[in-house]
Amino acid sequence: MNKSVFAAKIRRFFRALHGLLQIALDFTEPVMELLIRLCGWSAIVFVFAIFLFVFKEAAPVMFGGMNYTEFFTSINWRPTSVVNPQYGILALIVGTLSVTGLAMLLAVPLGLGAAVYISEFTTGKYKEALKVLIELLAPIPSVVWGFIGYMLIGPIIIKLTGAPVGVNLLNGGITLGLMSVPIIVSVAEDALRAVPDSYREAALSFGASRWETVYRVLFPAAKNGLLAAVLLGIGRAIGETMAVLMVTGHAIKIPHSLLDPVRTLTATIAAELGEAVEGDVHYRMLFVIGLVLFAMTFAINLTADFVVKGIRSEKT
Repeated sequence: MNKSVFAAKIRRFFRALHGLLQIALDFTEPVMELLIRLCGWSAIVFVFAIFLFVFKEAAPVMFGGMNYTEFFTSINWRPTSVVNPQYGILALIVGTLSVTGLAMLLAVPLGLGAAVYISEFTTGKYKEALKVLIELLAPIPSVVWGFIGYMLIGPIIIKLTGAPVGVNLLNGGITLGLMSVPIIVSVAEDALRAVPDSYREAALSFGASRWETVYRVLFPAAKNGLLAAVLLGIGRAIGETMAVLMVTGHAIKIPHSLLDPVRTLTATIAAELGEAVEGDVHYRMLFVIGLVLFAMTFAINLTADFVVKGIRSEKT
């Protein structure tokens, strides 16, 4: 066969193949666009589905004569009492907020400090090793953290403070703080690394030290990412269940010191849902607590959204 004829056939073959591929791409592009849109909307659908499921289970008591004043202002949670069952969650809310607040007091400075150190003061293999080690802390199961708090942190608290027991608010705050640090470090380090190097070079050229560069240049430039890191840490702490169930003492009382035992909303649901009779008042009140947790996390996210929008408007 003549070489020119063979070459012409090859060219025709590739042109035909290119045409088929173009037709396939023209056909699959709207399909892929639809799939991407569905993936984007699926997150919203899942959130609403979860809310509707919890609301459906809680609705019979919410609209069936529930005493909202007692529910939000009473510290008495006695759902199994035969004579006078009581459903007050004030102590549970205070316990949840106190444990989360103490955890953030420990986790935010430690997490942001570690993120700054990794991002700005380490290089090479040492930097990568630190990042890997910190990220390996994140997937540790919460029950393992509970064991650490109960068997290690608890005895240390007893020895240093003279407390009668080591499971209390302080133990819960320390344990949750340690659990939140890896998330804060990971997100905050990414936010700091995303700041252009020109910012650092400009600050150093004006004679700023490395610490001045960090808190005068990098922190303002990475506000959104650092805020996201802190909020993820709060979400990790406020939604934690098993660890706080093991290390906080699980006592229904408003704490007056760091050494008092407390109980959180999540631990209450985890401890009692398996024992509650499906469909009775106790069972449905636990779902009402789930709605309260849902509202708390929604309020945190909404506040963060307003803060971020305020930061962006200041920049513009």
